[in-house]
Amino acid sequence: MAARQKKLIAILVAVWASVAWPASAQTARRIVSLVPNVTEILFAVGAGSQVVGVSTYDDFPPETSALPRVGALLDPDTERIFSLRPDLVIVYGSQTGLEAQFTRASIRVYAYRHSGVGNVLQTIRDVARLAGRAADGDRVVRDVQSRLDAIRMRVRGRPRPRTMLVIGRDAGALRGVYVSGGIGFLHELLDIAGGDNLFGDIKRESVQPSNETMIVRAPDVIIELHAGDPPAAAAVQKERDAWNLLASVPAVRNMRVHLMYGGYLMAAGPRLGRAAEALARALHPEAF
Repeated sequence: MAARQKKLIAILVAVWASVAWPASAQTARRIVSLVPNVTEILFAVGAGSQVVGVSTYDDFPPETSALPRVGALLDPDTERIFSLRPDLVIVYGSQTGLEAQFTRASIRVYAYRHSGVGNVLQTIRDVARLAGRAADGDRVVRDVQSRLDAIRMRVRGRPRPRTMLVIGRDAGALRGVYVSGGIGFLHELLDIAGGDNLFGDIKRESVQPSNETMIVRAPDVIIELHAGDPPAAAAVQKERDAWNLLASVPAVRNMRVHLMYGGYLMAAGPRLGRAAEALARALHPEAF
């Protein structure tokens, strides 16, 4: 009897699934993405024409500028999303309530979770498959992996400077400093680029160190990442000069403070190889 009940339940689940996700819906044709790096992935695998809505913060590739905006992590506009009639919505993994809302409406959801390089490559495969572009996803993954492998080989055997990777700071001052910890794709990119993460022993994606901690840990190199376009040269120099407060730190004393600008530097997507190369060029200019 128990076996018959299990079989009946399995049949009912299969029937429900076929109603909720019909075969014709397996390839998403109308995609809304609340996650900018996943939007970039969709365009990279050739599914840009299937994207019908993007987040408030999407700015790459340029084609996203013509698409409807539907809010972001903290302010998703569900009414507008529904009006776009999506058959797939990309959300952040933390947006569990939003995910449940779309699932109840029989709209497929892909929940993106921020993690390491391996997770980024898997996300490319997952999203490409959902968009009916599996072969293109595999191609993009191969290209990214090939470039990362090439960078790792280029810096192999070279001294690995103790590097502080700064991902946030108050403008013009050494306040509100956030650095990469020992988890996440930025930490892994730094490793590929031939640097040892100064805060790699702290198993968090980000760490907020005090000035005293930075002095004690004494980084050989400081790399500060900015997602926006570079400002005027005078403004860049002013930001670099803020580090003079830590004049005893080797990176400052030896003029190895690098300010880097560009959206690709902090985008967990197809431009990982470009970001890793930029880090490697800062750490090992002689290798290039």
